[in-house]
Amino acid sequence: MNIWICEICCLPLQRNIFKTMSNKTPNTEEEFKEVMSECRSLFASKLHDYGASWRIMRPSSLTDQLLIKAKRIRSLEIKKESLVGEGIRPEFIALVNYGIVGLIQLECGYVDKTDITTSEALTLYDRYASETLELMLRKNHDYDEAWRSMRVSSYTDFILTKIQRVKEIEDLDGNTLVSEGIGSNYQDIINYAVFGAIKLKEK
Repeated sequence: MNIWICEICCLPLQRNIFKTMSNKTPNTEEEFKEVMSECRSLFASKLHDYGASWRIMRPSSLTDQLLIKAKRIRSLEIKKESLVGEGIRPEFIALVNYGIVGLIQLECGYVDKTDITTSEALTLYDRYASETLELMLRKNHDYDEAWRSMRVSSYTDFILTKIQRVKEIEDLDGNTLVSEGIGSNYQDIINYAVFGAIKLKEK
């Protein structure tokens, strides 16, 4: 075993002590799943209270809801103060849940009254959460944890940019030339929001 000598006390130190310390690196997949579990818990609680009332919302309305949440985050980042007692992190959590609802509405369409049970809503939620996690893992592999070097305010700006792109696509009735589509943008919004929630929890 390799031995180092401490220059302060002249006592031998085992190198594997330092190796253990350096091995305590964050695990993106685990942290992502923890935040998604937190988001799901809140989603389930609101399902209990309100049912799947969001089934009435058209995707464009969900896009506007995402915009409101993201703009509030940016406002709080700039003003450094909240007058209603809710900080930035809960808004990132809300962005995740509204983003997943947006994905559900894109596939299932909107209705005039609630048409699914709490159990069915959670099944749909879990499906899109899983698909979004898989997308994040693929991108994180290619970009090599680049998100960890970014400022939280950059996640906010990227989310606002994605929302603006979605609004443009909606105004074009989906008739785009090179865009990945609304669903892909929703997934990117979810992923950036999770990153923001992770970073703020670390702080």
